[in-house]
This record gives sequence, structure tokens and C-alpha cells, in this order.
Amino acid sequence: MDAAEIAAGRERWQRRYDAARKRDADFTTLSGSTVDPVYGPPDGVEYPGFERIGWPGEFPYTRGLYPTGYRGRTWTIRQFAGFGNARQTNERYKMILAAGGGGLSVAFDMPTLMGRDSDEPQSLGEVGHCGVAIDSAADMDVLFDGIPLQDVTTSMTISGPAVPVFCMYLVAAERQGASIKDLDGTLQTDIFKEYIAQKEWLFEPEPHLRLIGDLMEYCAREIPRYKPLSVSGYHIREAGSTAAQELAYTLADGFGYVELGLSRGLDVNTFAPGLSFFFDAHVDFFEEIAKFRAARRIWARHLRDDYGATSEKALWLKFHTQTAGVSLTAQQPVNNVVRTAVEALAAVLGGTNSLHTNALDETLALPTDESAEIALRTQQVIMEETGVVNVADPLGGSWYVEALTDRIEAEAEEIFTRIRELGHDGTITAGILRGIEDGWFTANIAEAAFAYQQAVEKREKKVVGVNAHLGTVAKELEILRVSHEVEVAQRRELGARKENRDGVRVKAALEHLVAVARTGENMIPAMLDAVRAEATLGEICGVLKDEWGVYREPARF
Repeated sequence: MDAAEIAAGRERWQRRYDAARKRDADFTTLSGSTVDPVYGPPDGVEYPGFERIGWPGEFPYTRGLYPTGYRGRTWTIRQFAGFGNARQTNERYKMILAAGGGGLSVAFDMPTLMGRDSDEPQSLGEVGHCGVAIDSAADMDVLFDGIPLQDVTTSMTISGPAVPVFCMYLVAAERQGASIKDLDGTLQTDIFKEYIAQKEWLFEPEPHLRLIGDLMEYCAREIPRYKPLSVSGYHIREAGSTAAQELAYTLADGFGYVELGLSRGLDVNTFAPGLSFFFDAHVDFFEEIAKFRAARRIWARHLRDDYGATSEKALWLKFHTQTAGVSLTAQQPVNNVVRTAVEALAAVLGGTNSLHTNALDETLALPTDESAEIALRTQQVIMEETGVVNVADPLGGSWYVEALTDRIEAEAEEIFTRIRELGHDGTITAGILRGIEDGWFTANIAEAAFAYQQAVEKREKKVVGVNAHLGTVAKELEILRVSHEVEVAQRRELGARKENRDGVRVKAALEHLVAVARTGENMIPAMLDAVRAEATLGEICGVLKDEWGVYREPARF
């Protein structure tokens, strides 16, 4: 790009920056020196390829979505939390919000993630242990008691039974008197990554995609601010993928959901802004920053060139980041505070829109109040003390970072080509479904995970406290333990609820839901009616399993 074009771009950026709202904050260094809100090539200097880097808030958004960077608004501190029953988790949420958290992120227990009630035989011993137990809308009422859902953005990390859980969230909001159309938050819903990595599915892919399409239509029409899909790379990376695989598989899944929306006759400029993303921030500092920058650039280009998006918001890749749980170690767990801080800083320098920082003890158990506070304070120290919020994309133009960004993008594009080749019609969706059926994704992730584990065992990759610097004076941690009484009480309360509800109404609502499932109608209104009648999660998922069957992954060796 020649000097005149670069200068014109800077002038465009300056006009947008001047017109944008900025926070009332001190944007100087610790020593009091003034810093510019963005930096670029010196005046009069040519920079070949600068159009791929550009200016913040301008296509291809390599340097961020907003001309102000974090001077306009900082990322949302969104700590992932949930354990025991709804009352216990409600107390943790109130603690997080009172301590400065900007939004909530719900962790569900394994029975809920698998669409089962707490009193089912398969739930025995699992209730409340890796998240909060939610059996019906009554649990959602307790979970958000005293927390106005109309004023707090809420993320829910669940995919297989995401739609009925979302309906429970809507009913809880209704009971609070909230304006449903004004709700704001994110539902994960991403079923592709379940088949690829996490394995928490209920049905075959097609019924899941039916429900997701219904949800996209409903939210676009009724709840325009709510994001019905958080396309998740986090679990792909946690399963052992490389950074480039995480990026490519995640964005390919996103393209698949764009194709789903288009197949429903939805306007890409209307539904694409409702897609958000969820990435892992691993411990290789610069590689992660490059991954985030490449993600925005790839998404914007493909949405514009392949899917016909024309509005700016449809081209934006908004993403949440969680620091890498898989990088945490049970050995010398206090070292995890350092790992988490480095990973969080990479997410921020990569321009994340919201962030969860893991607690130091999460490799052993759910976080204690103290470790959860340390994780929260890690974000606040980065935000308030380090100065990284003062300049948009401060590493833009770094030879190393730009080279890494280009390399990861090129690797991702090669993977997109391979996925399209897997399909029968050249679409990403067909390639994803074939890749799931053939085990292509899981095989590639397994190979990457195996290669990394070999490198650790050969000490080619060092992990402090695991294969290097083994000596320690640290004492054993006290960890959070969820009492068995939580499960007993949850099952008892669920039983009482089932006895006291209108059974005839529940039966009629479930039968109506199945009848709608046999048509082309949108299933969300019928599911909401079942939830209002206090049908449980297990009952709703159960009648749909009876109708659609369940998915069994083929055995592979």
C-alpha cells in the first residue's frame, strides 16, 4: 500500500475515532507520558500489504472492531461459574457481580449438559459436581433470583439441550417481568463442536440443526440483541488441537451456521450479527494473539465475499475468550496463576470482547471463593494497572506478530479447502457432516494431541512443575467439595415439584411439542409452553429422543 492510501486510511480512522464515545479515563503511561490511541506506519512511508493490517474499526478488522479499541469500552469480565444447586450458584453470581464482574456465564452439571433430570439413574453421583443442576424453569427462577436479567448479559455454556434450557431462561425472565425483546446474552448451542470434540450431543446432526435453525429464526424475530449461537473453538483446543486447527474448525463451523441461516431464507445481514465465537487462550503468547487477529480477518472476508454480507456488523467477529484449562497443572497449582495471567493478557492484546480467567485450583476441583476472586482480580489488574487498554492493537505492525497472523491464516485456508473437498456439493456444511461421519476431525485432533504429549514426555516442551523445576515448598491446596446432600436435596425438590404441578397440562404440552416436531413449524413457541407448564429438561429431551432417536458415535481405532 502506498503512502497516500495509508494516510487516507489514517484520516478515516481519525474521523471515526473523534466521533466515537470514549471512556473518562487516564490514557497515559505509568510515568505520565501521553500515548496515541493507535500507531501505524510513519507519515510518507509505503508499507506493502498494509491493507491486510489496516486501522482499528475498518475492514478487514485485523486490528479490532472499533476505532477506539478499549478506550471506548473495555472487555466484559464474564466469569464462568456454577456448582451445586441453583441457590449456591446464585450466591456465587452475586459475589462476582459485587466484585466487579460485568456479566454472568453459567456452568451446568453433567446431567443438565446431557439433557437428563437429576433423578434419572444415569445422573447418580454427578448432580451439581461440574456445574449447577437445572431441571426445570423453577431452578432458573432461583438461579437468577435478585439478578435482573433485563440488565445483566448472561452466557450459557450448553449445546445438546441448549434450546430447552434457553426456553427456561426466557420463562424465568418473563416471571421477573423483564422485556423479552431487550434481553442480551449468548447461548452456546454449537452442536458441530460436540461431534468434533466435546461429545455432548443428544440426537443425530440433522435434528440438532433443525432446532438451531428454529432458534436463529426466533431470536432474529423476537430477541434481536440476543446471540443464539456461540461457535466454540475452546473445546476443540482443549481436546488437543493446534492453534490453526482450533481457528479453522471453529470458523468452518461458523460458516456452516451461516449456510443454515441462508437455507432458512434469513437475511445474512440480520442473523450474522447474532453469531458470536468462543476461543481458547493458550500459553504460547504471540501465537494466540496472532490467532485472534487472523480470526477477525478471515471471518470478515468470507462473510463478504462468499456469503454476500454487506453490513458492517455482519462482518464483525465478536468473541469471548477463556484461558486454557488444559494448560493448568495439578502439580504446583499456584503456578497456574501465572499461566492464566499470561493467557488473559494474550486475549486482551488479541482484542477479545469478553474474558473468563480460570482459577488456580480448577484442575483439581471447582474453584473456591478465594481462587475465584484471584481469577477475577487477574483481569482487573490487567485492565486497571498495565496500560494495555490505552492503545488499540499495540502489537500491530510487529514483524513477528504479522508473520504469525499471516501463517495461521494460510494454514486455516488450507483446512477450509480440505473440508469443502470432503463434502459432496462444495459447501462447508456438507464437508463438516462428512468429516464428522468419517472421524476426520477427531483423528486430526488426536494426532496433534499425541505429538504434543510426546514432546512433553521427551522434555522438548517444558512444563514447570511437571517435567522441569520440580522442587517446591508449596503446601497442598484446600479444594471445594460438593456435598452428596446437594444431590439428595435436588432429587427431593424435583420430586415435590413433579407432584405439585398440573400433570395433565404437562402431558398435553409435551404431546403438542412432538406434534410440532413432525411439521415444519418453528418449535420454540411449543417448547416455551412446555417449560411454562414446568415440564422438566429430561422430559422435553426424552420425548424428542423418542421421536428422533439418539446419536451413537461409530467405534474407531
